[in-house]
Amino acid sequence: MTPLPARDAFQALPHALTLLGMSGVGKTTLANKLREEDGWFHYSADYRIGTRYLAEPILDNIKRKIMEKDRFTAELLRSDSIYICHNITVDNLAPVTTFLGMYGNGEDELTLSEFKRRQDLYGRGECWSMRDVPDFIAKARGLYRCRNFVNDASGSLCEIEELYCRCVEMGAPGLFEHLTRQTLLIYVELSPEQRQVIIQRAKDYPKPLYYFPPLLAELTAGLPERADRPGREIARGWVGRLIEDRAVRYRSIAERWGLIIPVERLWGMLDRVEQEQRQASPDKGRRTGLLTPALLDLIYEAARDELDRRPEKAPILQGYLDSCAAADSAPGR
Repeated sequence: MTPLPARDAFQALPHALTLLGMSGVGKTTLANKLREEDGWFHYSADYRIGTRYLAEPILDNIKRKIMEKDRFTAELLRSDSIYICHNITVDNLAPVTTFLGMYGNGEDELTLSEFKRRQDLYGRGECWSMRDVPDFIAKARGLYRCRNFVNDASGSLCEIEELYCRCVEMGAPGLFEHLTRQTLLIYVELSPEQRQVIIQRAKDYPKPLYYFPPLLAELTAGLPERADRPGREIARGWVGRLIEDRAVRYRSIAERWGLIIPVERLWGMLDRVEQEQRQASPDKGRRTGLLTPALLDLIYEAARDELDRRPEKAPILQGYLDSCAAADSAPGR
């Protein structure tokens, strides 16, 4: 027997989702739309990392760069005559990626040891940000009165499972057991052809990325402390391995812990909702309230198909539904 209630009952529950997938599949676009149009609480992992767990290292790095190039400002900073504050927002996460940086010989690029140090700091910050998810679900519903919650996870969520077990307290549940106690894991999957497009885009426009530590050790084996090439050139040689490695990890995680939704189904749903919004209110701006039922209907179909294919996942879905029901019946809801 499947644990799924009737479709209408599923739609009526308060929901909490964790979005898993590569950069570019639409996780943040979807989370932003859910926040702006339907009032969901948007929990951005990178925002939490940047404002809580990397805030001090990010500011120290900015100060160091300024003080190396501007003696006047350096003296003011040393005497506490001025202060610097970053302006990280959910829509502007540039300070986080800038801090993560690239290994290379270009201006402001990093030595190998510093690159690895920042990789470790980011990975630990990502672990802590995921540990915080239940607290923010409670805050979203209790303080902000947001019925629904979306965890916009980093594209490297698939790579921190082992590190997470070392970061949290001994005896705590593993990363995905922890997340699936209160959220439904949704993996937005690319086809092999779409993945090649993402790889080519990453090669054309290289950016700082977090690497699975064993893969990073393999990629950097034998490299000098100071690179002999620009970071963008080095990243172009690494990114294909990284994305293909992530695809395997994503699939394995989703097969065990969550649901898989092909990216074209997600994009198709977003396009249909966009068209419905224009038709429903052509002269009065965007009509809200259409995205949530469309998304939950897509998830319901994916859950039903998954239970038919893999009935052993019923306890995970039942646990999620129980947490939704508990949230719905909590005092003050």
